[in-house]
Amino acid sequence: MKNICVIGVGYVGLTTGTCFADMGNKVCAVDISKERVENLRKGVMPIYEPGLKEVAERNIKAERLSFSTSYAEGLKDAEFVFICVGTPEGEDGEADLQYIRAAAQTIAKTMDHPLIVINKSTVPIGTGDLVSQIISENQPKPIPFSVVSCPEFLREGSAIRDFQNPDRTVLCSARPIGMPRIPWRSCICRYVRRSW
Repeated sequence: MKNICVIGVGYVGLTTGTCFADMGNKVCAVDISKERVENLRKGVMPIYEPGLKEVAERNIKAERLSFSTSYAEGLKDAEFVFICVGTPEGEDGEADLQYIRAAAQTIAKTMDHPLIVINKSTVPIGTGDLVSQIISENQPKPIPFSVVSCPEFLREGSAIRDFQNPDRTVLCSARPIGMPRIPWRSCICRYVRRSW
């Protein structure tokens, strides 16, 4: 079992966190919306995805899935943090990275132990370098970390099935430390192995 923090409980984050919890991991999903977090704690899903409510409720009851507005609570025992925040299209047609930047800054200011930061949001090439730079520049004191990109390929209506049986998995890290420590062998091995 691994301790995982998921930042953002929209479509990607809620599905990712719920499915990791269902694999036996302890997941704390963090969101800045108090209303959304309170509703999730009551079992009210912000999205509809077939089977998601039942899987989430099962893992909340088993105490493998929790929700918080506090980065400190989410990162407390986390080994891995998945950034799953929205990247809406900006006026110029490019991805708006304001929520990625905010998540990276808050992770940097909050982390108190080494972390592997996994970017799951839909972002342009080079965003991993941006996240790494933001974390480096905003840490109160240097703490080792690595940034890994692992884009999501979840389709609405079949997200749980797509997570459990991916047709492809893409992983990328500029720092070699990131890849060997990723919990592919233990935490997400079923997720990755099914794509080989």
